[in-house]
Amino acid sequence: MSALDPSIAEQLARDLPAEDFRRILETFEEDLDRLAGELEQAAAAGNDEAYRRAAHNLSGAAAAVGAVMLERAVRGALDPRTGLPPQQLVPAIRAEAAAALRELTALAARHGGA
Repeated sequence: MSALDPSIAEQLARDLPAEDFRRILETFEEDLDRLAGELEQAAAAGNDEAYRRAAHNLSGAAAAVGAVMLERAVRGALDPRTGLPPQQLVPAIRAEAAAALRELTALAARHGGA
């Protein structure tokens, strides 16, 4: 399964000038690095409120660019029914983030933006 929802990511790439799409990609990557770092720090410190806040912000950033698998992983990490501690969920979130970035970068290249 693709890390991206083509109805969102492809539309952004198609509808925006290549330079604007590239800027969105760069901003997403910066936000992703920052928010994933905040998520990791909160998980390590056992700070549930900071963890929820970072996860909420990260899921919103993922949704905005169509990174559906990342959004799903983050939302799952917020669900107490998973039964897993945040420290075990963060690596899966990082993996989904890397997959989303790879696919977004490839999409940008196909549309002349990378």
